[in-house]
Amino acid sequence: MNLVLGFLPFILFEVLMRQSVDMALWVAFATAFTLGIRSFIETRVLKTLDAGGTGLFGILALYRGFIQPGLSFGSVLLAVDGGLLALMIASLVLQEPFTLQYAREQVAREHWTAGWFLRTNYVMTGVWTVAMAVMTAADAAATIAAAISVTAAVFAGLVALVGALTFSLRYPVYLRVHGAAPD
Repeated sequence: MNLVLGFLPFILFEVLMRQSVDMALWVAFATAFTLGIRSFIETRVLKTLDAGGTGLFGILALYRGFIQPGLSFGSVLLAVDGGLLALMIASLVLQEPFTLQYAREQVAREHWTAGWFLRTNYVMTGVWTVAMAVMTAADAAATIAAAISVTAAVFAGLVALVGALTFSLRYPVYLRVHGAAPD
């Protein structure tokens, strides 16, 4: 469930953007910042999603607020989803899958270097990365092609996210049931 909390700024952004893109950006920034500080105080670890979300939403809120107020809804959505995709890819390239930080909070320290544990986190981060790639591609298509609505892009993205979330909740249980991970 901590992983879902890590996505809270992005979820709030998606929910609030229909009311006001600026408000959605600032609320998402404040939420990412608050979660990041709270988590850092508790664990002394600055999580990828917290740091990335704070930076991403802060920069976008300032940019849209002061430099390019006319930045379209679709462009902001593309920047948010593309930024999150970039964070996920970077976590894989740097061999520190972003799910690892959340998984370590739920698994005993002696398992942190186990092959099954690391493999599970690479798989889960890979699934989230694919979901974000689908979202970003849908946003790009809606931004470039007038025939594709932003609503259709958001719907495609939500389907991808539900798939990634469902996988994240079920995959660890599947591994335990089939003996690929300890209880």
